[in-house]
This record gives sequence, structure tokens and C-alpha cells, in this order.
Amino acid sequence: MRFGLFGGALAAGGASSDSQNYGKFIDYVCEADALGFESIYVVEHHFTGLGQVSATLNLLSYMAARTNRIRLGTGVTVLPWHNPVLLAEQIGTLDILSGGRADIGIGKGYRPIEFNGFNIDQSEAAERYEEALTLILKSLTATERFSHSGKYWTFNDIVVEPAPLQKPHPPIWVGAGSTPSIEKAASRGFKLLLDLWADTPTIGERVQIFRNACERAGRVWNARDVGTARSINITHSGEASTEIIRQRANLVHKTGALKGSTFVAPAGLDPDSMEAAWAFAERAAIIGTPDMVVSRLKELEALGVEYVLLTDTTASIDALREFAREIMPAFSDKSRAGSMSRAS
Repeated sequence: MRFGLFGGALAAGGASSDSQNYGKFIDYVCEADALGFESIYVVEHHFTGLGQVSATLNLLSYMAARTNRIRLGTGVTVLPWHNPVLLAEQIGTLDILSGGRADIGIGKGYRPIEFNGFNIDQSEAAERYEEALTLILKSLTATERFSHSGKYWTFNDIVVEPAPLQKPHPPIWVGAGSTPSIEKAASRGFKLLLDLWADTPTIGERVQIFRNACERAGRVWNARDVGTARSINITHSGEASTEIIRQRANLVHKTGALKGSTFVAPAGLDPDSMEAAWAFAERAAIIGTPDMVVSRLKELEALGVEYVLLTDTTASIDALREFAREIMPAFSDKSRAGSMSRAS
């Protein structure tokens, strides 16, 4: 199992459980780079009043200069909100500046407040997403000028520069949860990002759906083509664990996530209620002592999860170091080999 990060910085004055001050966030990612974390996927959100990251590619471009090996991903860029050609230019630039470390996570979006803010009908999200994706892929790979006339975008005689360093383009990671979306990602040759809210059995089901779809498409199965975001915190008291759940529930409640089209409130609970937000935040969180965290991660590993993206509500360097010291060795190749040797 390998580990990355999932989350984002916090603008001054905001208050969000998966974010922090921009300067501290940069230091946090630099430390993750030094500790051997695989990646950082930065969220994109708008108009929440919580200070969550809005300009992800700007932030990642800066981090490209501050880090050496960690992969730099969007988690996710919501395509219906962006000019796809301008987005392709930014992706190409990030890939060059990072030395080919860009990973592009994409999605349709789910928060009504954001579609309303952009004056985009949320019912158009799927169509906008498909047209934008077609244009982005063409922009990143075309070697000659081209034109496009679609329902939402028109471009005349353009060539998109700069071309990305990775060929044919940086890896595309699709944020998906429904069976049709997962299967479509597999058939297109994309990788899969699974959200941090789904419970463990659901994650296992989605990994299997993706694996089956990859095999039907003739793809060689690689479990590391699936990144699973998890809210993970090492704690040493019940009070600390409760406080972390409270922070996560506040985020769910304030952003209205349960009123969107992607996430569903626990059965029988009002989506507007804090009770629903609390139950939703609690069900997938991995919180407790190091032994408890390892045990929960082993459950995911048994279901085929090999790439976990850590969301730490404290986002502190000390917590990151503790995770690297107490959790990561339990999943190293050397550790697994030793366990197999002892078993035999």
C-alpha cells in the first residue's frame, strides 16, 4: 500500500476541517515530499465562505517549485466550470514546471451553491463535462491547429501550448462513485479517485466494479490505478476522536454536501440536519490509536485498496510524521515480506 494526501489549504480567516493556512499547507506538503508520500491531490471549491482552495493549478504550480518528487494532482478540477482550452494550457504548464509530475483529477461537481454561483444549470453538468473533456484531451495531444464547434464551446483555428511533458498527456483521474461513471472511466483508460465519505464495504464494491470493467476493456489490472481518499487521524483519547468527527460534520453541514446529487444522507435523517452530517462524517473516518488505524487500513487492503489518500483534519506536520513513523512501515514491501516469511 502506498500513501498520498488529499485536501487543500485555507485562505486567511476561513475555517474548514480539511484545510489550513496557505503557508502552513505548503510546508505540510514539502514535509510529505521528504517523508516519501506519493502524491498530493488538491480540492477545488468556490463560494463556500470557508476559504477552501479555488485556484488549484496555481497552487500546484507553486508547489512544483518547492518539492522534488511528490506527484501534484487536482482532486478534482470540476470541468463544467472551466474554459477547457485555457485549462489545457494550465495543465501543460504545470506538467512542464513540475518535471512531469502532474496528475489531473476531473469531475462533474456536486455542490448546488457552486453551480448557482457560476450561473450554470446543474442539470447541464454531464454534457458540459463530456464536451470539456473531449476538448482538453484534444488540446493536450493535437500537433496541428484545429477548430471546435460544440454546444457550449467554440474555438477557431487554435493550437494549444505548451504541450505537456508526459505523453500522450498527464494521467487522468476521474472522481466517480456510480457504476456507470466508474465503468466509463475504466473503458477510457482513466484512473479512478474514490471519495472519502463512502464506507469500507462500498469502497470494496467500487474497486471491484472498476477492476471488472478494466478487464472487459482489455486493460491490465493495476490496483494502484485506484486512489481512495480517507479521513485518517491518529488519536490517543476519545475526546480527541470526537473533536475530529465534529470538525468533519461541521464541514458537511456548512457546505450542504448532503443536498447535492452525489452524496446521500444516512437513511431516515434530514439532509439539512447536523445529525445527518455527523453520521455521514463518522461512517468512513479512520480514527484512533496507531494499531486501530493499521487495522482499518488492512480491511481496505483486503478489499483491493493499495493507494490511500490521507485527509488529516489537523493537517499538522507532527501528525504527518507520526503517520509516517507509526503507520507506513506496516504496509511497506519489507514488512509484508517479513510477515509472509514468518507465516511460512
